[in-house]
This record gives sequence, structure tokens and C-alpha cells, in this order.
Amino acid sequence: MNHITSDPLDRSRFPVDEWALVEDEYNQGDEGVTETIFALGNGYLGLRGNPDEGRGGHSFGTYVNGFHETWPIRHAEEAFGFARVGQTIVNVPDAKVIRLYVDDEPFVLFEADILRHCRRLDFQDGVLSREVEWRTPSGKRVLVTSRRLVSLEDRHLAIIEYEVTVLDADASLLISSQILNRQDMGDEYHAGMRAAADAFDPRRAESFEDRVLQPVLARNGGARAVLGYRTTNSGMTIAVGADHVMETENEWDESSSIDDDLSKHVYRVRAKAGVAVKMIKTVTYHTSRGVPPRELADRCDRTLDRAAEEPPQAMFDKQRAWLDDYWARTDVVVGGQPEIQQAVRWNLFQLAQATARTDGQGIAAKGVTGSGYGGHYFWDTEIYVLPFLTYTAPNVARNALRFRLGMLDAARDRAVELNQRGALFPWRTINGLESSAYYAAGTAQYHIDADISHALSQYVQATGDLDFMERGGVDILVETARLWADLGFWRSNGDQRFHIDGVTGPDEYTTVVDDNLYTNVMARANLRAAVRYVAKLAEESPVAYERMVSRLELDEQEIAGWQRAAEAMEIPYDEHRGIHPQDAQFLDKELWDLDATPANKRPLLLHYHPLVIYRFQVLKQADVVLALFLQGDEFTAEQKLRDFEYYDALTTGDSTLSGVVQSIIAAEVGHHQLSMQYFLSSLYVDLADLHRNTADGVHVASTGGIWSALVNGYGGMRDYLGGVSFDPRLPADWEELTFRLTVKGSRLRVDLAVDEIVFTIEDGAGLTVSVRGETVDVPTDRPVRVALDDQGPRITTKVPTTSDLRGLVRADGSVITASIPTISIDRYEEDEASA
Repeated sequence: MNHITSDPLDRSRFPVDEWALVEDEYNQGDEGVTETIFALGNGYLGLRGNPDEGRGGHSFGTYVNGFHETWPIRHAEEAFGFARVGQTIVNVPDAKVIRLYVDDEPFVLFEADILRHCRRLDFQDGVLSREVEWRTPSGKRVLVTSRRLVSLEDRHLAIIEYEVTVLDADASLLISSQILNRQDMGDEYHAGMRAAADAFDPRRAESFEDRVLQPVLARNGGARAVLGYRTTNSGMTIAVGADHVMETENEWDESSSIDDDLSKHVYRVRAKAGVAVKMIKTVTYHTSRGVPPRELADRCDRTLDRAAEEPPQAMFDKQRAWLDDYWARTDVVVGGQPEIQQAVRWNLFQLAQATARTDGQGIAAKGVTGSGYGGHYFWDTEIYVLPFLTYTAPNVARNALRFRLGMLDAARDRAVELNQRGALFPWRTINGLESSAYYAAGTAQYHIDADISHALSQYVQATGDLDFMERGGVDILVETARLWADLGFWRSNGDQRFHIDGVTGPDEYTTVVDDNLYTNVMARANLRAAVRYVAKLAEESPVAYERMVSRLELDEQEIAGWQRAAEAMEIPYDEHRGIHPQDAQFLDKELWDLDATPANKRPLLLHYHPLVIYRFQVLKQADVVLALFLQGDEFTAEQKLRDFEYYDALTTGDSTLSGVVQSIIAAEVGHHQLSMQYFLSSLYVDLADLHRNTADGVHVASTGGIWSALVNGYGGMRDYLGGVSFDPRLPADWEELTFRLTVKGSRLRVDLAVDEIVFTIEDGAGLTVSVRGETVDVPTDRPVRVALDDQGPRITTKVPTTSDLRGLVRADGSVITASIPTISIDRYEEDEASA
């Protein structure tokens, strides 16, 4: 991975503002990136940061969480149990479009003579604003300003205020407000513009060849329009409505038209010099898995009627109030680092936009900012996003876990399909069915079960919400424990050990292996959690326990079997090297020489066949290192250091999930400079487009990982079995670090400085925590200060690279070699060039 060591942004274009992302110069060359990083959303509805005028952009996306189309997966060679039905998020009708003409001259941002341009995504107000001064071909100066908001209070609502002022002359204005079905109709103005690149990239969404949105209704009346559709295959339904208000002292008239895929509400204004023209457009979306579009259209009418009862400013005021509460719970303050502070708050703001109103839906890998990964839900949510929600917005975390609970029946069916007991959750999905067509790096990642169970256990430990377990949450633990007990097997070699074969861990560059360390460690934790919470229910809620036993046909013998399997779980360890092998055969492979791999061959998955990659010791993302973090109390400090140093040399960082975990463990073991490099590379992964795919949407898991890197990495917070502890690692050039945790209903403020850590209860009852093994009681009436002698170890020696590992000797005496398969690639490229 190419690390960065400083702020990578062009600050002449993106000036530092600790509470906003500001762009002072328009650049068409990176529109895909800026459309993503200036996107708005609330977890249900997302609007990409396209120009209001709807022309010249990269990808004009509007997305509703979970609203998808299905399609048959056609495998070149079929086999039993392969995923059969693909699911892809739909680009729903675009209600952002507002065309502007001055004296019949269209305002097209990338063609216009722009005198000044500024847009601002405000993290406190939750508003995207833009101000552009345009000189028309005839020389008139026109000021165009807009404010756009997707409501965090009402998930179905968005509002756009669009204001035009001809500064120095009278002019004829035409403002055409539209709803456009881009998914099927496209846009004649967008034809020939740069859409998503055609180059191969499995991280992008699939495209549709046939019509997706079947029109059902199109109606308008007065200043309102509503369009309704049903998807061709999935049968999902949607209605979108828009209402308009004109505010100006100029003379104007209006007209409207509508058809299946396009509605227009047009204002013609005889504008006087200096007299503003403001159009207010209120937008609503309603979706369903089967409710008729006409009923959804009625819901749109009710939503718009309700919004019209208050002045438009009320929605902006509610947004500010919602975010005031959000920042009171979630803000992380990095003292003396304004550039980092801005980027941190952008990442935290993205978490609000991805999760706030998911309600009954999951949290997609790209949230609602783009179509990357097809809008699918992965393990990203449970491992990278749920910790943030658990400790800052427990109710949202509970909703996310309820979403997984709703998938349990489908997960049971999937386990049967793979000849297993219990439940196997889908690797990637929208509707609960497995949608991964490549089983080796998909279905084989059985660790998804343990990841969900980990998030559930962490949530209940942090909140004390045993009610969730009583209402079915415990079923997840039981059914996943059953799967591990059935999937694994016993082998005796002096003593009986429990093994799990034929799985893929988090590292997708190593697939279908035996005894993947991460999987085994997390499966052990899953089994133990099932035993623990079944016993807790029996003790504290006997009625719920009896219902659960009856519902799941559970008996004591089965529970005892889980305990035995957990305690006998095979945890690979190489005594010769003093490290944990990633899997049983991992150290038998030769090294991929990352030091010699040219930058134009990265990421590896875009340039090498999977089988080529699978033959080497090389990692897409942290695997063992992630286990060191999530189950850190199962490893010694020495083991963590040796494992980190070995695997850091092998990790490409081709996944954005990797850097935050490497940053956390690097901080813990003492590689503080490397920790900061990983942190910065993750902090700016989207803002600086470091992986060259930000145009497809925000990497939501990485934004959650930033919170973890700050709180778990530099704050040193851990929560093994519900006990909150701290062992801080404040970076040398940071003045302070402040964050908040919600634990069992109390909000704890943590202020970390070089020589002390201070705990303050901001809301709720007192708490007990520990700092480096010492118990600390935090009362409600005063802060508690704990002196710190240091900020942990500081290792200054260089971390090994693949060049340093070359020549090491295995236990059997064989020498480890390092190479890269360049010859065949070079020949292939020569053949292609000659052809």
C-alpha cells in the first residue's frame, strides 16, 4: 500500500474548515469524486452531489436504500448451491434536476464562463450549498445560489432552494424543474459525457440491459408532480413526488407537463436587474416491496402536504437540531490538527448520512452515495460500522441488528443448501439471499456468521439490552453456533482438536483454506457467546429462556458441545517463527515480492488472475491482524508485535478495510509512525480518491474504521466481555484527543492529553472503567483525572518488508523465496500490443 504522510488535498481548492468541506474552484476532471464527497443522504435516501442543472456530470445518482432489481446469475459452469439471483441497487428517478436558461442561453457549468464558484457541505447544518457567478455569452452577470438538504428528521423528504439573480441587467429567465427516470430513459444532455469507465473493475455495480422501472402512474396538478413505478423482476414499487413554490417580486408564469419518464414544471420569469428569483422544490420518495405505486403516490401527497404546512426554513432548523444532538454524542476532537479535524468530521458526517434513517434496512458498503458493489450489504457493517453505532447511537445499532435478525430464516435455508445445520448468513446481499457469484471469495467467507455474532454480543455488553436477546437476538447466537459445531470436525493428534476446513477469511487473496486463524478465533468467540447468553437468559429471564428452548429445540447436551468445541478450537501457531500462520498451509507458500511490484500493477485483483494470487503469501487486507484487534485478549503483547510485523510486509492494502485495522494494532504494539501513515491513508481514502474508485461511492466501512482508529487505536479503548478499558497511544504531534462513549445509557466524555486521561459523565449514571489495569470509578458530579507515565511503547526500527523476509528458513529447513509473476504478464501485454 502506498502510504501518505501528510495532508494530500489541494488547499487552494479545498480550504481548511473544521466544520465543512469547501470547494472554491470547479474542476470537471474529477466530477465523479466530488459528486461522491459532496453527496447528501440520510440512510434511506441519497442524492449524489451533482450540479443542480443536471448536465455534464459523471454519474447522476439518486438511491433509496434496499430498492433493487433482481436478475438471473448465469454461471459459465453451474454447480449445486451456487447463488442464482443477483441483486443490484436501482438509480431511482432523479428529482434534483433544475435547468436554467437566461435569454434562452442554457447554464451548463462545465461550458460556462464562471467568474467565481464555491460549494460547501456543512457538517453542522447538514446542507449542501453552492454559489456561482456566471457571465452569459452576452455579458450579463448572473448569480446562481442553491441549498440542498436530505432530511435526517424525516427520511422521505428532501428540499432544494434554487435562487437566480441577474446582477446588472434585465433578462428573461426560464427555470425547468424536472423529475427524470435516468435508469431507463437516460438523458440526451448526458449522452457522450463521461460515464463510469468501461475498464474491468469488480467493485462496480452491474448494469442492466432491459427496462428496470415499469411506469404505473404519472400525475400532476398545480405545482406538484408524482411518478410511480414497479421494477420488472423484483416487483418492488416506488413513487416520487415534487412540489414547487416560487418567491420573487418579478413577473412570472408557470406551466407543466408529464409523461412516463419525465415531468417538468417550468417557470418563465421577466427578471429585473438585482431582483432575486427563488424556487423552492420539496421532494419525497416512498418505496415498498409490494405496496401498489398508487398507494405510495398517496403517501407522497401526504408527505408533501405535511411539509407545506411549515415554512421551508423549518426543515433546515430541524436538520441543525438533529445534528447538534448527533455531534454531542459522536464528535471526536483532534487538538492542534485542523486539516485532520476537518477530514475526521467529514468521515463522521458520512456515518450519519449512511445510518441515520436506515430504520428497517441494512447499511450498504457505499451507503446511499453511489452504486458501487451493487448496493450490497457485507460484513463491513458489523465489524466497521456497528461499533461506532453501539457506542454513539445504540438505537440505530439495534435497528441494524434487527435487520440481520429478519434474515435468519433465509440464512437457515442457505445453511441447508450447503448441507449444514444452523444458519449461514449471505456474504453479499440486499434481500437476504446470497448474491455472490464467486463462491471462493464469497460464500466461503463463513466468518460472516461470527462477525454478526460479535457485533450482537458487543452491542448487548455495551448497552445491557438483554431485551433484544429475549426478543430473538439469542437465536442468531444459537443458530450460528450450530453452524460452527456442524462445520468443524474433531481430529486427534495426541490431543483432540477442533478444526474448520474449506473456508475463506477476510483476506480475499487467500481462499478456501483450512483453519483460517481469523475464522477459528472468531468462531470460538461465537460459540462462547452462545453458551454465555443462553445461560444468562436461563438465569435472568427464565420465561424467555423456556420459549427459546422450545422454539429452537435446544438441549443441554448441544450447549455443552459448543463449549467443548470452543475450548478445543485449533488456533494455528508456528513455534519456529513465533507467529500465527494465517491458515494451516499459509507459510508453505512463497512470498509475493511487493517491493518489486510496479505501481501500475496495483491493485493486484485488477491485473492478475485469482489463481495466480492465491499461490503466494500476499494479502488483500489485514486478516490475522484484525483478529489481534477484535479478540486481543486472546494474544500476548509479544505475539501481537511479531504477527503485526510479519503480516504488514505481506499486506497490499488493496482493500480500504485494511488500513484502519493496521493503524490500530501498529499503535498498540508501538509502531507509531506507521500507525499514523495507515491512519492518514484511511482518513483521506475518499477525500483524496486514494483507491481511484471514490466515484462509485463513499467507503462507509472505512469511515466507521476512522472512528475505531481514533477511539480504539489512539484512545486505546477496548471492551472485552463488556469491561471498558483504556491504554492510550496519543500521537506525538497531537495536543489532545477528545471523544465520547455511550455505555449502558450513560455518556462518557474522554479527554486524552500527553500526561493524563480525564473522564467526565455528561449524561446518565456513573460508570466504572479501567486504565492500564487499574479500576477507575467515574461519578456524575466531577471529572476524574488519571495520570499517564507515557503513551505506550515507541518503536523506531523499520518494519520488515518482503525483501527482509526473503531467505528466512522454515521449520523444515526450506528457504522462503520472494518473486512476482511478471514474465507471463509482460508477454501478454506484448501480444496485446502487437495485435
